[in-house]
Amino acid sequence: MNDVMTLAAEAGEVPEGIWLFIPPLYDVIGSLAALALIAFVFVKKVLPTFNRILDERTELIQGGIARAESAQAEAKEALEEYKRLLAEARAEAGQIRENARVEGTAIVTELRTKATDDAARILENAQRQIEAERQQAAVSLRAEVGTLATELASRIVGESLADAARQSRVIDRFLDDLEAQTVADNA
Repeated sequence: MNDVMTLAAEAGEVPEGIWLFIPPLYDVIGSLAALALIAFVFVKKVLPTFNRILDERTELIQGGIARAESAQAEAKEALEEYKRLLAEARAEAGQIRENARVEGTAIVTELRTKATDDAARILENAQRQIEAERQQAAVSLRAEVGTLATELASRIVGESLADAARQSRVIDRFLDDLEAQTVADNA
C-alpha cells in the first residue's frame, strides 16, 4: 500500500475522499480486457460444453420421465388386463361351478331313474318268477291233488276212477270248488 501511495505521490496526485475507492483508468481498462478475454473463452468454450451437458442431462431426465410414464401406463394397462382376466376367471369359475352343480343334479337324477328302473325290472322279474313258480306249483299241486282226490274218491265210491276223462272232470270240479271257496273266504 505504501508503494501505491508513493507512486501516486510521485505522479503528483493523491486521491482523496471517494476517489480512494475508484481505481485508475488503466486498471479498469486492463481489468475489462482480461474480463472480455475470459468471457470470450467462457462463451466459446465453456458455455457450449456446459449447455451440451445440461441438454444431455435434460434429455436423459425427460427420457427417464417418458420411460417412467410409459412404464406406468404399461403397468396400468397390465393391472386393468389383470383385473379383467381375474373377473373373467371368476365368472368362468362360477359358470364351471354352476355347470358342475347342474351335471351333478342330472347325474343324481339319472342314477335315481336308473335305480328306479332297475328296481322295477327286478321287481317285475321277481313277480314273473313268482308267477311262474306259482303256476308250476299249481300244476304240480293239481297233479298231486288230482291223484290224491282220485285215490280218495276211488276208496269212497269203491270203484276205480281209472278213466282219464272222468278223472280229469272230477279233479277240475274239485279244484274249481276249492278256488271258489278261497275267493269267498278272502272277500
